[in-house]
Amino acid sequence: MARVEITLPDHWLFHTELSVRVGDLNYGGHLGNDALLRLAHEARVRFLQSYGYSELDVEGLGLIMADAAVVYRAEAFQGDHLCFALALGEISRSSFELLYHVTRTSDDREVARLKTGMVFFDYAARQICRTPPAFVARLAPAHEGMAT
Repeated sequence: MARVEITLPDHWLFHTELSVRVGDLNYGGHLGNDALLRLAHEARVRFLQSYGYSELDVEGLGLIMADAAVVYRAEAFQGDHLCFALALGEISRSSFELLYHVTRTSDDREVARLKTGMVFFDYAARQICRTPPAFVARLAPAHEGMAT
């Protein structure tokens, strides 16, 4: 079986810390895969807010998560503080990739790598839209300094 590989950039645009809560645990007693995606969602919302955006308003358009890939590296447990580092991946005609690097703050151990595909969407018209030039102009300078 081919394994998913997520290559990390050299430069991160945003960092935030989130804690693993008891409701984030699965039957194995560690962070569940569904909970990791919820935590990544919170990190994404904070990232967007740092640029004055929300998932419903990025230069007048909303966002839809079209796909997600996760590579697990270590377990995380209740009470662990996780650092989520976020960076842009590929920016295309109507979408962009967000890369996430999740580490445990107590020992800097890598917990997971994620990549989500975010599509620009007009919720009123119910259709996919082109990537706003203002979004690219705002984030591309930081993105260009990244090695992908």
